[in-house]
Amino acid sequence: QVQLVESGGGLVQAGGSLRLSCAASGRTFNGYAMGWFRQAPGKEREFVASISWNTGSTYYADSVKGRFTASRDTAKNTLYLQMNSLKPEDTAVYYCAAGPVPYQFLGTRRNGLNYWGKGTLVTVSL
Repeated sequence: QVQLVESGGGLVQAGGSLRLSCAASGRTFNGYAMGWFRQAPGKEREFVASISWNTGSTYYADSVKGRFTASRDTAKNTLYLQMNSLKPEDTAVYYCAAGPVPYQFLGTRRNGLNYWGKGTLVTVSL
């Protein structure tokens, strides 16, 4: 059974940093893209960042470019999201997801994403 389990969320002041982790199990992810989405209260789920599991190439939403960094540790089967210079508008539940799609299209081909985690809450206060 494939599982994606997020951790690392919490409360942080604006300007601070957090690192989210997504532990993946149950299969290998060669050829997959993995990434992060977020959903703020009352808003639709939006794409944040993606990464090619094979090459480590990354792609970001404009709203987080330069502040967030996605990475992966293939030996640990874990995906990370380093979030710096956090803003109150980054407050959301963050989800990791994976699917056999090109990493650049993880945000637009959500129907192709096989696996989703249950999310971790990030709250950024003023």
